[in-house]
Amino acid sequence: MDQFVHISPLLTALLTLVAPLAAFVYQAIVGKRDQSGLVSQTAIILSFIAGGLTWFSIWNNPVVSIQVNWFTIGETSFKVGILLNNLSTLMLFLVPTVALPVHIYSRAYMHGDAGIHRYWMYLSLFCFAMLGLVIMDSLLLMYVFWELVGFASYLLIGFWFTRETAVQANKKAFLVNRIGDLGFLIGLAILFTHFKTLNLIDLFGDNGLIYQSTIAQGLWISPVNSLPQIWLTIAGLAFFLAAMAKSAQFPLHVWLPDAMEGPTSVSSLIHAATMVAAGVFLLATVFPIFNESALLFIAIIGTITAALAAYFALGQYDIKRILAFSTISQLGFMMVGIGIGTWDAALFHLTTHAFFKCLLFLSAGAVIHEMAHLKEHSHLDFDPQDLRNMGGLRQYMPKTFVLMSIASLALAGFPLTSGYLSKDSIVISSFEWAISKGNLYLIIPISLILVSILTAFYIGRLLFKAFFGEFRLLKQLQGKLHDHPLHEAPKTMLIPMFVLGLFCLFPLFSFNPFSYHDSWLMDGLLLDEYTFAPSHRAHLIIPVILLLGSGIGWIIGWKWYVQNKYPLNPASQALKAAFNQGYINEFYQAVFVNGTLKLAQFCYWFDRHIVDAFVSLIQFIVLSLSQLSVWIDKYIVDGVVNTVATVAYWTGNQVRLVQNGKLQTTLYSVFLLVLLGLIYLIFF
Repeated sequence: MDQFVHISPLLTALLTLVAPLAAFVYQAIVGKRDQSGLVSQTAIILSFIAGGLTWFSIWNNPVVSIQVNWFTIGETSFKVGILLNNLSTLMLFLVPTVALPVHIYSRAYMHGDAGIHRYWMYLSLFCFAMLGLVIMDSLLLMYVFWELVGFASYLLIGFWFTRETAVQANKKAFLVNRIGDLGFLIGLAILFTHFKTLNLIDLFGDNGLIYQSTIAQGLWISPVNSLPQIWLTIAGLAFFLAAMAKSAQFPLHVWLPDAMEGPTSVSSLIHAATMVAAGVFLLATVFPIFNESALLFIAIIGTITAALAAYFALGQYDIKRILAFSTISQLGFMMVGIGIGTWDAALFHLTTHAFFKCLLFLSAGAVIHEMAHLKEHSHLDFDPQDLRNMGGLRQYMPKTFVLMSIASLALAGFPLTSGYLSKDSIVISSFEWAISKGNLYLIIPISLILVSILTAFYIGRLLFKAFFGEFRLLKQLQGKLHDHPLHEAPKTMLIPMFVLGLFCLFPLFSFNPFSYHDSWLMDGLLLDEYTFAPSHRAHLIIPVILLLGSGIGWIIGWKWYVQNKYPLNPASQALKAAFNQGYINEFYQAVFVNGTLKLAQFCYWFDRHIVDAFVSLIQFIVLSLSQLSVWIDKYIVDGVVNTVATVAYWTGNQVRLVQNGKLQTTLYSVFLLVLLGLIYLIFF
């Protein structure tokens, strides 16, 4: 029985991982012959069940792992293994839990698409890659699946590859993530060089090379005999660089808004619990290597990211781009949670965010789905994703409106929602952390409070512009709306949205709707002690400030976007900057893209006119020298040789004439010799 208990989680974990891989292989083999997606959906159901069993077996129980030899280099052996602990099994269950409603939703959303067989194949590969990433017991294996996640996202973002914008978007995502991958490699190199292992248990397990020390009130630190501080900082920042790219942190966030070119169902999965969550998961996994310098840097970047993304969301009109910047902003909150040492709070917010952000995207997809049908039937040319073409949709899509409102309340952090609990866990902890550090550090929690209020405002703006007021295309339709009316999304889309809506409410995470400390998730991940003292005043004041600020923001949004009492100039520079994402893309285009192109052009010119000219000069000199050598050889060397030969030949002929055996010739020769002797004596 004990043996079964130990083996069962490993078997269920393997089933969780292998099921989507099998679906990917099957879909790749059969291709267009099977477009139903039934195998992919069955696989994700199996992953969901097996992942749930694994989580139930491991949660708050001893760690379970298994390893087999992979390969050996010199005296170092690398192993393939699975590590099951609270953190990994939480993600192992979370990924298929979010992916399952996305798969069901996709049956209706992607119905009739010419490339639907590729869609199911890519989706299964994506889920397999993320599941492999979270349960591997080696940083090297994590890196392998890290790259596979990036490749699968590249395929999904560019799913509609006939669109130029989709091609540019997946290329941009791929290139930006290569920057982060370089950081991952540097971190691996530093750890392996010093410790000669990349195994997570050997590095971070109990009594490992890097371990959770009880020194400094429970702070995760590195032993004294570990890496020097400079290398510890570099290693930490290298891993953070990897997370910055994958989890879209400033200034490497630019790929995520463009990733909206993929299907909305793909966007929901990428933004919920897969690709963008990988960076946060990585930092939580390697958290012990971060020293105070690295953690402070992470907190600062997270704060900047959260604030900038919230500001950019205010100026967007594309319903998916607003949600994309919302994801970036919430990921900034999670990074702050990591930076202040409360990675448990960061994982709590990652979990709740997965559900309400997935629901937000699926609700947006339902709206876009119906707007696209209206565009097709009415033969009008308009953008089905632009908020300026919507309005009053709640009377046509009341269920979608209710579900999206619940998710929006969770995102804004209103009480009785899961988002209220998880966001408070970060904001309140950041305030307590700042108090323990000094007044200057209060900039971070104050910024998070302001960003939380902005979050409520921009998601309220989305709801008001899309679902309230009058439908803005009525005049253009001229009665055609009655011929082809907007209607509620199909049940195949609504049912998974309803299930996700349940996860946006507090009871599934804590029976106490006002205390994140009572959450079962926080109880499973909670550190023994924090490095800062709790503040009971913060637990009372900050939620009130957030609630009042968010409520005021929604009242202002109602007046601006529903009652049309909009006081701002749409052409103002501040709104233009928000719409254009702070011109960061333009800056990158001018500095890096155009700079690279100009460098390439200069290199081409230098190669053509300098290198090629020099080569041509060398060629001319060599050819001239060879021609001179030929001339000297032909006319000087050969001439001398030929002259000597000719003289020798002539002399030989002349001497041969004398040797004819005649007395007269002999006397004549003697006479000539005597004559020559006399001439020599007379003149010389």
